[in-house]
Amino acid sequence: MQVLWLTAAVFVIDQVTKLAVNHSLDLYESVPVIQNFFHLTHVSNDGMAFGLTLPGGDFPLAVLSLIMSIILGIIFWQERAGHIVVRISLALIMAGALGNLVDRLRSGEVTDFFHFKIGDYWEWYIFNIADSAVTIGMILFLYYSFFIQRKIKIQEESLS
Repeated sequence: MQVLWLTAAVFVIDQVTKLAVNHSLDLYESVPVIQNFFHLTHVSNDGMAFGLTLPGGDFPLAVLSLIMSIILGIIFWQERAGHIVVRISLALIMAGALGNLVDRLRSGEVTDFFHFKIGDYWEWYIFNIADSAVTIGMILFLYYSFFIQRKIKIQEESLS
């Protein structure tokens, strides 16, 4: 459980940045940090990642988020002695899931603000720290699953 500090730190950073955005920018206000590339744009998202929604509104999404957070907690506990990459990936996923869950329970929507674009030609979905943590955590988990875990199995097989 040595990586719980990472979960706590990412969760706090996520909540503080969302609070700062909510108090500093009006909804839909956009402030260029790097003109035509990176803006801070305040939007709210009552759906899932990439604006996807579930039938039935906010309640099913909040319940699903809560259930997934509990399942993540169980997996996190089961992997407490696992490989460090797995523990870090789960810590990041847990932090992001909890960060967005708290928003959903508090206000029924999630505050997003990182806005990347290339001029007027292309732009990515607006996201937040929690979304970033989940994405990085999933990439690390996949890296572990496809590369590190295979290497460990090969080493174990060669020892037997």
